[in-house]
Amino acid sequence: MRSGFAFTKFADRLASIVELSPEDLDLLAKMPATIGHFASHDTIARRGERPTSCCLLLQGYLCWMVESESGQQITSIHVPGDMPDLQNLPAPQLQYDLVALGPVVVAFVPHAFFRELNASSPRLSRALSLLALADVSCLRNWIFNLGTRDALARVAHLLCELTVRLRVVGLAKDFTFASPFTQSDLAAACAISAVHANRTIQELRRRSLVQWHSKTIAVADWAGLVQLARFRPDYLGLRDPSMLDGPQTGQFAAQLSA
Repeated sequence: MRSGFAFTKFADRLASIVELSPEDLDLLAKMPATIGHFASHDTIARRGERPTSCCLLLQGYLCWMVESESGQQITSIHVPGDMPDLQNLPAPQLQYDLVALGPVVVAFVPHAFFRELNASSPRLSRALSLLALADVSCLRNWIFNLGTRDALARVAHLLCELTVRLRVVGLAKDFTFASPFTQSDLAAACAISAVHANRTIQELRRRSLVQWHSKTIAVADWAGLVQLARFRPDYLGLRDPSMLDGPQTGQFAAQLSA
């Protein structure tokens, strides 16, 4: 994407779903936004609010979080280029809390911009609709992951998904990325205890599948991690897995398509 374009990751994510024209990119470049900076575990948007803008993630990680008497449950994790609350355009009242996993930078884009975009660019309108549907598909897969896999496979599947989604927007090209998790966050995402999360991380290390440091995750054996998780990326809505560039492009794309 063009150098200096503030919302490159968003354009990259949309382009992974639908081929964009130069005119589409020009429209995105005119996107009005207010930039916000938040600390780890800050709440960006709260349940019950009726926001008039969508939250575009520029840097860091966000999650949807549900609070209950028994603790917290993370129901999705979002990477740069994602717009987690896009589905709230037609129904703006929030059902859950949108929370920062680590420091984040976000852009708040008025709902009115997307309504105008729907009228001016059918291709971008379709891309936004498919992006919202991909979020729904991810949620269904998340439920399946928690309901059918053991803790080790749950964590492996989550890492596979994050790796692919980050590579789509030009991050994790070397299969290494900044870790969004504390052990409590990982536990909340995978419906396990913090102690079990720690043991799971140690087991992934023991199997030489990942190198997991406090702030960095490196996938050491992508094929092994995919096999453990039984990961298939079709639910992510990518139009072409070969779009995932990087030093291991051919092997990576072939493994995704297998």
